[in-house]
Amino acid sequence: MYISVIVPIFNEEENIPILHAEISEVMAAEILDYEIVFVDDGSTDGSVVALEDLSKQDSRVRLVQFRRNFGQTAAMQAGLNEASGDVLITLDGDLQNDPADIPLMLGKIAEGYDLVHGWRKNRQDKWLTRKLPSKIANWIISKVVGFPIHDLGCTLKAMRREIADEIELYGEMHRFIPILAHQRGAKCIEVVTHHRARRFGVSKYGLSRTIRVVLDLLTVKFLQDYLTSPMKLFGRLGFGCFAVGGLSLFATIWMKWMSAVDMTGNPLLMLTVLSIMAGIQLFSLGILGELNSRIYFAHGEKHPYTISRKVGFPTPIQVHEVEDKAA
Repeated sequence: MYISVIVPIFNEEENIPILHAEISEVMAAEILDYEIVFVDDGSTDGSVVALEDLSKQDSRVRLVQFRRNFGQTAAMQAGLNEASGDVLITLDGDLQNDPADIPLMLGKIAEGYDLVHGWRKNRQDKWLTRKLPSKIANWIISKVVGFPIHDLGCTLKAMRREIADEIELYGEMHRFIPILAHQRGAKCIEVVTHHRARRFGVSKYGLSRTIRVVLDLLTVKFLQDYLTSPMKLFGRLGFGCFAVGGLSLFATIWMKWMSAVDMTGNPLLMLTVLSIMAGIQLFSLGILGELNSRIYFAHGEKHPYTISRKVGFPTPIQVHEVEDKAA
């Protein structure tokens, strides 16, 4: 297997040489053919210079540099797109993920699993601001989507090329990769991995990301159940509104007929009008959703990022030479 190790980088100047050395040591010990794809997500420190130096020293190092900061999800998607391995490994650039866990994950891939995701069982982070919110979020997500998982926030994952090609990431979706892969029928497994305290730099995440994760959870749930037929959701809601409108209309007519009640300002009459209008709008949203769904599946590739340049990647001529030698 040809292995691609994908590492999103944002202001990790001190960590880059250490991480590169650790990955190289593990891969050499396992006698694996590999590349390391670093995706610089608009770093403002010396990360780019450090990565350029590594690419000159090690022909296995690739650099994808963004024009600005697009976020970890975009960096992960770029890494998956630009990597050329049969198996793709993703891990953070802050040294908290341990490259020594890579052989364990590759072993599970060799057993027939399509995706292996890490579980930071003994997480080395602050309890109140990191561990507690993560536990609550993982429990909620697991219950909502019906996918048993302990740690969606662990970046350390291994997946087959064909699975990565089927996953489209945007927003904060990188943490939902196991769920998205499971939706596609991938055989997934969670394994306990090491987690280390941060040595250099500061964490890029805090409690503020919770709202974004919750919103993306709603998106994942919608995609899971209604991506191919959104009318099933909006149609049901529309029928519900029509049912409420019909009942309130019947009650309004009954009150007028039996008690001669003045209908001016009757709340049930207002509820009837509101419910019928809401039902019409929901059906309209369902139709628009169906049209957008068809457009989505027929649409060409779009990426939520722009690349400034690439360093260390084989040229088309080099790729053809390798293919000719293999033939």
